[in-house]
Amino acid sequence: MAIFSGVSNVLMLTGSFFMLQVYDRVLPSRSIPTLIALLVLAIVLYLFQSSLDLIRTRISARMGRHLDETLGGRVFDAVIRLPLRTRGDGDGMQPVRDLDQVRGFLASGGPSALFDLPWMPIYLGICFVFHFWIGVTALAGAIVLFALTVLTEIRSKGPAQASAHFAVLRNSLATEGRRNAEALHAMGMRRLAVARWREANQRYLAANEAASDVSSGIGGVSKAFRAILQSGVLAVGAYLVINQESTAGIIIAGSILTSRTLAPVEIAIANWKGFVSARQSGHRLDQLLTLLPEEEELLALPAPVETVAMEHVYVNAPASDRTVLNDVTFSLRRGEGVGIIGPSGSGKSSLVRALVGVWPQMRGKITLDNAALGQWSSEALGRHIGYMPQDVELFQGSIAVNIARFDPNASPKAVLAAARAAGVHDLILSFPEGYGTKIGEGGVTLSAGQRQRIGLARAFYGDPFLVVLDEPTSNLDADGEAALTEAILNVRRRNGIVVVVAHRPKALDGVDHVLVIAEGKVQSFGKKEEVLTKVLRTAPPLKVVGERG
Repeated sequence: MAIFSGVSNVLMLTGSFFMLQVYDRVLPSRSIPTLIALLVLAIVLYLFQSSLDLIRTRISARMGRHLDETLGGRVFDAVIRLPLRTRGDGDGMQPVRDLDQVRGFLASGGPSALFDLPWMPIYLGICFVFHFWIGVTALAGAIVLFALTVLTEIRSKGPAQASAHFAVLRNSLATEGRRNAEALHAMGMRRLAVARWREANQRYLAANEAASDVSSGIGGVSKAFRAILQSGVLAVGAYLVINQESTAGIIIAGSILTSRTLAPVEIAIANWKGFVSARQSGHRLDQLLTLLPEEEELLALPAPVETVAMEHVYVNAPASDRTVLNDVTFSLRRGEGVGIIGPSGSGKSSLVRALVGVWPQMRGKITLDNAALGQWSSEALGRHIGYMPQDVELFQGSIAVNIARFDPNASPKAVLAAARAAGVHDLILSFPEGYGTKIGEGGVTLSAGQRQRIGLARAFYGDPFLVVLDEPTSNLDADGEAALTEAILNVRRRNGIVVVVAHRPKALDGVDHVLVIAEGKVQSFGKKEEVLTKVLRTAPPLKVVGERG
């Protein structure tokens, strides 16, 4: 890019020197052959310069594409991982937009102007060669335009940052509204939601307008100043010719060269808004990729087949100093299953998130067959874990693709086995397209119970060693609960381990151990009958409040 820009800037001198030769050589000599030769040479140089500029433009576009292809996967991976490290505030898709902003700037004319700026001193030097006062005039113009560029940077920084902030808030509110469309409609909250979005949108528009006004206002001033300066150079040249200190060719050549000298500054000012936005986006991407570096390739470990254990584990919620799990210790052997019970907010979901590696532990160790979770890459670990979160989310595509976890080489036999294990095979066959049924974004075409049962099938896909289910019976009917119990028992029969977060007693039918947790601490752990007997014995008596009379 720099090389092509350098050659192109040298060829930019063609017009100035052509006019210089025409006025100082052709006109005094009245030589038509000389005029034709100079014209042909100028045309050839102009065509060569045009070709270089075309190549330079294409290089810019390919630079942007190369950046996107190089970082696109990492940025999307970071978008997925970011909620696991932060509270998930703001617009989750901002990193993707940031990458688009940087790529768009690289593919625009902005970088070309930046590469042209270093050639300004050379053009100014040639102006001084033409005549001292022409050089002084051009230098004064360059200083003024440079001051305008600095002023653009200072004045546009604040509005650009505010615009970016309110853009994130606006997009976040839009996503939130789309995700909660049913609640907003059912409870008459749509107008209030629209009012909240409109307020954020007005702030965004005001900040964006302020940034645009700064850029366009100073750009207009610089454009007017350039026109005045060009006429000023002609006036200086005319004065020098009148006093016989210069030739007529110098007037025109100096005017053209001064215009070319200051053109990169004007282009830079015109593209300054995009440059500032791209710089801010690049800074945010740097922070994101530093926070979430690319996972290292770890040594492949043998598949776990014996134990799962948590040893003195402490866990904090993402981006929080509050400890949600304190000194949790328990272990399970193959063929065993544990039900985790406790009051709401006691830390049950936090425990299973830490167990599957979603939330990193602050202290302690979580192991599969004595290997800490940190010794596995997320991809390798995921093959040995089946996880169904409390809020089941499915993805666009067919039911089969969702069950197979996007595996392009998934065998139909494995998909069918997982569906049968979750007791959802007959339900899937009842759909018109069976396993090929498209479920829409988030599984919108399915009921909550259907999504949960397909989520169960996804958890059972590939016969994982550790199956973790967070409140799996919340949307199941009696038949679904019976199928779930049988599925849990089947995992244990094949020497897997099952962890179930339970709010309903029926979810404990398939397990042989119970862990009681309260306020982030393990209160009891052991065989199901022993723990439940102890819990019932120590539970406070139930108070029944009836009607008076």
